[in-house]
Amino acid sequence: MIDRLRVLAMLVVRATFARYLLASICALASDMGLFLALDQGGVPPLLAAFGGYAGGLLVHWRISIRFVFDIGTGPTHAQRAGFVASALLGMGLTLFLVGGLSALGLAPALAKLVSIPVSFLTVYAIRTYAIFARA
Repeated sequence: MIDRLRVLAMLVVRATFARYLLASICALASDMGLFLALDQGGVPPLLAAFGGYAGGLLVHWRISIRFVFDIGTGPTHAQRAGFVASALLGMGLTLFLVGGLSALGLAPALAKLVSIPVSFLTVYAIRTYAIFARA
């Protein structure tokens, strides 16, 4: 019985991760598109990273509450606040890495690519195991 519950739990975790990954890919496409447009428009790398991340965040929120986390009647205020807080942490990591690596001479787009897995895994863990843990 316990083994069956473990298997079921692993399947749920994998399905949630797969949906979250797909939502993140959509959000990342929005983020990178906006980031590259702002960067090409002459916006400093930190501001371009901020703008891209903010745009991607809006896309991610809409997808997450509809398709990733089964929250039934809609997100609670605590979940909204937690989502924003985790996004601010992810944005902080992104800005730190893009700003720091760009200052060291790495191209802004490459610095952004380095920041993606760091931010993704950090925010995923917070959202899955804390914010939407009961969803």
